[in-house]
Amino acid sequence: MEYTSPTPLPEGRQRLTALVGGTGDVIRVDDAVRLLNLDRISAAKMLARWTSQGWLRRVSRGAYVPASLNTLGSAHVLDDPWVLVPNLFSPAYVGGRTAAEYWDLTEQLFNDIVVITSQAVRQKTQCRHGTTFTVKRIAPEKIFGTKTVWRGRSKVLVSDLERTIVDLLDDPALGGGIQHVADCLAEYLKRKDRNDTRLLAYIEQLGNGAVFKRLGFLAETDDKAVRLVQECRKRLTKGNVKIDPALECPRIVSRWRICIPEHWAQRNQT
Repeated sequence: MEYTSPTPLPEGRQRLTALVGGTGDVIRVDDAVRLLNLDRISAAKMLARWTSQGWLRRVSRGAYVPASLNTLGSAHVLDDPWVLVPNLFSPAYVGGRTAAEYWDLTEQLFNDIVVITSQAVRQKTQCRHGTTFTVKRIAPEKIFGTKTVWRGRSKVLVSDLERTIVDLLDDPALGGGIQHVADCLAEYLKRKDRNDTRLLAYIEQLGNGAVFKRLGFLAETDDKAVRLVQECRKRLTKGNVKIDPALECPRIVSRWRICIPEHWAQRNQT
C-alpha cells in the first residue's frame, strides 16, 4: 500500500507558521518583511488580515501576538504578559510591586504589572491583551539598576533587588501603599544577598531626598540596618515629606523630617 503524506498546510498557514517560528513572542511588521520577503505595505496588510481572521491579536500599533496556534502544530502561545513590556513601553522595565514579587520580597499577588518607562504616558492604567499594566513615566537618565531576564523568547528588563526597594520608597503607590512597602523593606533587610552600598548609591543617583527619610524612619528599629540608618541620617535634606503622599499625615517625626498618619504615632515612639 502506497504511503500518502499528510495534506500540507495551505500556503497562507505555512507563512504564518514560519513567521511565528522565526520571531519572538511579539510579531512586528518588520518581522514579516524580513521573514516573508514582503514590502512593508504588503506585510502590514497581511498581519491585519490574519488579525481579522482571528490568528493574531493586535497589542499596539504594528505589534501582534499569536491568538492560538494549536491548529498550526505549534505550542507557541503567549502565556507570559511580561514579554509585551519591551514591545509596548521600551525603554522600560518591570518594577514596583511586580518586581517585589519577582525578588520574593512579598507573598502578595497583584493583578497588574507595574512598568516604569521613559515613554510619554497618556494613561497610567492600560489593558493590553487581557493584562492590566500600571505605567509610570520617568526621565530617561533615571532608568538604571536593572537586570535582563529571559521570559519565553524575549529579553525583559526588571529592576534589580536594590532598585526595586528604591522605587517603592520613592513612590509608595508603586508598592501598593506604604504598609506593604514597609513589609518589603523588612524582607530585604533579612536578605544575605542585599547590597546596602548599592542601595545608597541608587538613592543618590535618583536624587530624591524623601527616599532617605522614608528608609531611615522605616529601618531605624531593625538591628540589621544600623549602618544603613546612620547613612540615611547623614543625607537628610531640608523640609518635611509625607511617609505616603496618598495618606493624611498630621504627625511630624522631626528627627527624620517626615510626616506620618496618626495611627503610626507609636511605631517608632515618636
